[in-house]
Amino acid sequence: MSNRAIRRAAERSAQRQAAAPANPTNTISEAQLAANRANAQLSSGPKSETGKSKSSHNALKTGLTGRTILLPDDDVAAYQTLVSLIDQKFKPADDIEKHLTQSITDTEWRLLRIPTLEAGLYALGRHELSAECAHESNPQIRASMLEALIFRTYQKDLRNLALQERRLRSQLKADTAELRHLQAERREAQPAPPQPKPAATQPQNGFEFSTPVFTPAPDPSDPQETPLQQEATA
Repeated sequence: MSNRAIRRAAERSAQRQAAAPANPTNTISEAQLAANRANAQLSSGPKSETGKSKSSHNALKTGLTGRTILLPDDDVAAYQTLVSLIDQKFKPADDIEKHLTQSITDTEWRLLRIPTLEAGLYALGRHELSAECAHESNPQIRASMLEALIFRTYQKDLRNLALQERRLRSQLKADTAELRHLQAERREAQPAPPQPKPAATQPQNGFEFSTPVFTPAPDPSDPQETPLQQEATA
């Protein structure tokens, strides 16, 4: 478009804006307001299971940061179960311990996701690359060729997954060690509970009596059987 055409288009646009009636107020009529309120009552949230699942993630916040690590297809109930198990294991007492406990939970959840992602890469590779190995008649050789081809094609993605797993395990180890250290310091700072005193023996009339064990001496006139006689009698 030439400069002259651009200038004419700008002039026409300015003329249309000048000819448009000005709206002196930004208010709406009572009828429009009533219609907007009626439309708002019709919106009651998502109806499908997928929509409800995505909407449920909005209310599921983790830790002190108010964030969520769940993906749209993640199992909310499984994540909440993991949160409960980790919380019961460490029993955090203050905000710092709760933050570390939540970090441990989120790291465990990400670690559980890695095998699924790895399996998904291989499934995707079988779908996309199976035709390239179809010329091999031996099924075992064809399967081995396909696995090698998938690894070569998605080698970078698989390497990134392995790297991410090492980082997550290192973070999990550090968070767990720090949490246990803080809990040990907290327990040491707490006063020890009083130990019960042992019950003392009450004396009778100011004296303590002891009854010796009396063993009667054997009577020489009483015949005793020897061990051989006892065995013979038995």
